[in-house]
Parts: sequence; C-alpha cells; structure tokens
Amino acid sequence: MEAGRQRQGRLWSNLKEVCDLLHIPAACTIATEELLFQHVQFKTGQRIHTIGQPFDTLYIVNSGFLKTVLIDEFGNEQVLSFPMKGDMLGVDGIHTRHYSSEAVALSDCDLILLPFKKLTALGRIHLELENMMYGVMSRELVREQAMIGMLGALSAEARVARFLVSLAERFAQMGYSSKLFNLRMTRHEIGSYLGLTLETVSRTLSAFNEIGLISVDQRTIGIKDAEALKTLRRLPPSRARARQQSTAKSKAGAEPAAPAQLVASV
Repeated sequence: MEAGRQRQGRLWSNLKEVCDLLHIPAACTIATEELLFQHVQFKTGQRIHTIGQPFDTLYIVNSGFLKTVLIDEFGNEQVLSFPMKGDMLGVDGIHTRHYSSEAVALSDCDLILLPFKKLTALGRIHLELENMMYGVMSRELVREQAMIGMLGALSAEARVARFLVSLAERFAQMGYSSKLFNLRMTRHEIGSYLGLTLETVSRTLSAFNEIGLISVDQRTIGIKDAEALKTLRRLPPSRARARQQSTAKSKAGAEPAAPAQLVASV
C-alpha cells in the first residue's frame, strides 16, 4: 500500500486505504480523509502482543511476516498462523479483553493499529463498517477452520504440499512471484503449524526436491509443479523413488525421464 501520510513524524492511513488493504469496500458514508489510523513498525523477533496482555487494539499487516503462537506452562510453542499483508491480528482478545495468543514478527513489519473502542464507536454510527469488520473476522475464522480440517484429513506429505501452495497463492495476491520465494518461518515452525515434527518437514521438502516438484536452497523455495502439489495425497515409498531415480539416470541422454508417479486425488 503506497498511500499514507506523515503526521507528527509517523505514517498514517485513512479508512479507505485500510479497507483496500483488507480487500473490503470502503464505507462511503464516512469522511475517510478525516479518519486516520497510525502505523507502527516492529523489528524481526519483536512481540506485537503477549498472552494475557490487556486487549485494546486490532492490528492489520501492511508489510512483513509474523507468527501467532500459544505457549504452554512448560514454554512450548504451538504455531497458530503466519499472518502477512492484509491479515488482521488480535481478534482473539475481543472475548475476554485479554489476548489469548502471542504475535511475533518473523521479519521487519509495518502494522496499522485499529483501536477497538474507536472501531466499535464508528460501527454504532456506520452499520456498514461494523458489518464489514465482522466479515473480516469471519474470514479469519474460516481460514482457521480450513486448517483444522486439513490437519485431520491429510497425510504429512499432503499437509506440506498444501502449505507451499497456500504460500505461493498468497505471494501472488500480494504481487510477488508465486514460483520463487523465501520462507520466513523455520522448518520447526512449519512443523508446529502443520502438526508435524521438524524431521518430517525437512524429509518431505527433500523428497519434493528429489522428484522435481520443488527446488530447495536453504529457505528459498522454487515451485516447479503447482498442480501436482495441489492434488498430492502421499508420496511413493522411498525405495520406489530411488528405483525411479536410478532408472531415470540410466535413460539420461536417450530420452527425457518420466516424472515420478504420485498418488493424487481425482
């Protein structure tokens, strides 16, 4: 979002710019130029809010990448989401007036603050704005439900594949390449999010690389066959993949090697 204006040394955005970022129509009855929302920058590793902190603000990601986590009494983290541009944070604090999760910046971030009291006061006057904000919150809930359904229904390989496809689609929506991108999160964090171990995530990414679905270079991922990733249910056993690779090598120079057969959904 290029728009914004400086005031008192800080960047601010009007309501229309905020609505554009959230991909919702602007409330036409509100004088958007008179209603400004402040931006705040966070460095990599900084916490935006912590568990139990009093709730007073919703946050919209203008740029950067974050994670939201639950932390148990032993200090173990469970990753809930990886918010990026256009996502809203802090909704979990509305019910108890305390944040129930922790949000941490995975890169330098620019967030827009939506003071909740200010938002609810506007909503009482402008019902269309209130309805649109409910729509944004519902969208976040639907995304979480889809994630829960995926965890219960898919194999480990399919979870990683869908995760990569989802990331690629989000990057495309933001105007970036969907074919080549950097993972801001660690493999351990991906595993926590997908309900898998670090070893399983690493092994699956390596297998995808071996059979030509992706390329992997540290945290840089290249998507080579998005359709196969979308429909993949599970990979062939490692021995079968090894035999296919051995056969492909022996045929190198004679004819192009056939791609590894995947068990995919119809």
